[in-house]
Amino acid sequence: MSDFYSNVIQGAQNLHWAEILATIFGFIYIILAIKENVWCWFWGILSCGLWAWATYNLYDYYIDAVLNVFYVVMGFVGIYQWKFGSRDKKQLHVTQLSVNQHIMIVVAGVALTYLLGYLFDKYTPAQKTYLDAFTTAFAVFATFMTIQKKIGSWIYWIIVDMIYVYMYWAVGAYLFMLLFIVNTILAVKGYLNWRKLVVREYHLS
Repeated sequence: MSDFYSNVIQGAQNLHWAEILATIFGFIYIILAIKENVWCWFWGILSCGLWAWATYNLYDYYIDAVLNVFYVVMGFVGIYQWKFGSRDKKQLHVTQLSVNQHIMIVVAGVALTYLLGYLFDKYTPAQKTYLDAFTTAFAVFATFMTIQKKIGSWIYWIIVDMIYVYMYWAVGAYLFMLLFIVNTILAVKGYLNWRKLVVREYHLS
């Protein structure tokens, strides 16, 4: 256990400035997203831009780097959708997905996982390609769900963040493992908060 703590402290001391800012901005994003605040996307754009650089240059998670570039683009889409994405061009409300929609997402996510995993395993020196592909595939779908304010997005984020905990533990990045543990806890809180909004909307309708 002492080795674990020493590795965490050492990891914190060796952090690149981009990782520090990406982490801080990422936490701001999650906290504001939980509160359904549209400004979360601004901080998400900054965080993911920095993470794209860090995951590519520091950890050789190439698929994750591409994913973070995708997040940056989707951040601008998220700002528009949250502000004007409803049918009456007013602020979007939190809603749920059907069981069939979840099944389609899972099937498509598994298929995309195998495709990305195979391509990056065969043609790049990236690490843990299939796990990286899994988190990428389902994070993409979770992002689209978040943009549409679907409460189920938090469930996918919880799973993805838990896998990231293992991925960063596997490469000895214990500090980032702890950060994704925090992200997992925040995602649980996000689900519970959005669920309250869905219940409130149901009673008001």
